[in-house]
Amino acid sequence: MRFVLVDRIAELVPGVRCVATRTVPVDEELFQDHFPGFPVMPGVLLVEMMGQAAAKALDAQKLPRGKALLAKILSASFRDWVRPGTECTLVGDITANEARYANAECRLEVGGKAVAQCKLMFTFMPVENFAPGYRDDVLERHLAGDAP
Repeated sequence: MRFVLVDRIAELVPGVRCVATRTVPVDEELFQDHFPGFPVMPGVLLVEMMGQAAAKALDAQKLPRGKALLAKILSASFRDWVRPGTECTLVGDITANEARYANAECRLEVGGKAVAQCKLMFTFMPVENFAPGYRDDVLERHLAGDAP
């Protein structure tokens, strides 16, 4: 399983908001076990999807503090199942944006209906701690104006 859980950025206001999409792959290996006969995306991965979208709004600022990393799940709730093949809209609204941390309120929608939401806290990791040449392809494509 790849852990890039955002396919495309639809809307981006650096430091403020990111709206992105993700289509859940039908052939994802985890669906063999979660759950046999009723495959659904695990809640923890739904939170990660929303977190990755919110982090793009923070990373787009390109501040020297570094890349946003999820530090704490403040709350999370799930209202419906997300099945293989589902197209999800991920919304991350930044509610606090300080030098050492940021908070976001996020939601995951399917067909315009909110099916999950969470409040997240992020910390920042200096870019020099990442592998040489590291880049966020989804964010870079959006900032360059290239559609996937």
